Amino acid sequence: MIKKETDWFQAWFDTPYYHQLYDHRNETEAEGFMLNLIDFLQLKQGSKILDLPCGRGRHAIFLNKCGYDVVGADLSANNIAFANEFANGSLRFTQHDMRQSLNYKYKAIFNLFTSFGYFDEDETNIEVLKKFKEGLEEDGILVIDFLNINKIRKKLITTETVQKEDILFKISRAIQKEQLVKTIEFEADEQQFCFAEKVRSFSFEDFERMSSLASLEIIETFGNYDLEPFNHVHSDRLILLLK
Repeated sequence: MIKKETDWFQAWFDTPYYHQLYDHRNETEAEGFMLNLIDFLQLKQGSKILDLPCGRGRHAIFLNKCGYDVVGADLSANNIAFANEFANGSLRFTQHDMRQSLNYKYKAIFNLFTSFGYFDEDETNIEVLKKFKEGLEEDGILVIDFLNINKIRKKLITTETVQKEDILFKISRAIQKEQLVKTIEFEADEQQFCFAEKVRSFSFEDFERMSSLASLEIIETFGNYDLEPFNHVHSDRLILLLK
């Protein structure tokens, strides 16, 4: 029997297989991105930063090592349990749904690695932006690291297989009903699994519209982790700074 999950972002991210599939993520690239951001934002040592969602905490841990007071928040209980092994007096982790209000205000909120647009309705995604805004200090900055849907549309890899240790992941991608859908099928622990990652296919113009409705202003855009200018056609990423 194939196991299908309705709340993909809650079920899939909470499995060990998710981390197994994505274990190739480049730590050097991630740390370079963080250094570029904190340098551009001129964040002072000790500033309060929120990483939401934080996954297993790789960005939050590095930011804390750079001298910041960091909170990592994620919906996955397993991720938070893992990340809590690295907690200290200036690095804390908590389970949190980004649709809910934040308890504190931060100098910067980081929403990284295409962690926005999980929800089908525009209203819910706009509500997430409003929650982020409420969690910012008066002069705080929100950073959203999203994909460049214009490039994805032209160069979409529709099918591929990825071998990770003893698991063969069969992956297919399609753009359906304003969503980028990535279906992942595999066999593990004598079970068949099927998960579908679904992210809204938001463009820069969509973010402009939603940000305005959430009383946020886009003040800067970048097209990659080196913070080079965003190009609608060629950039790999759409990185937004909002206040």
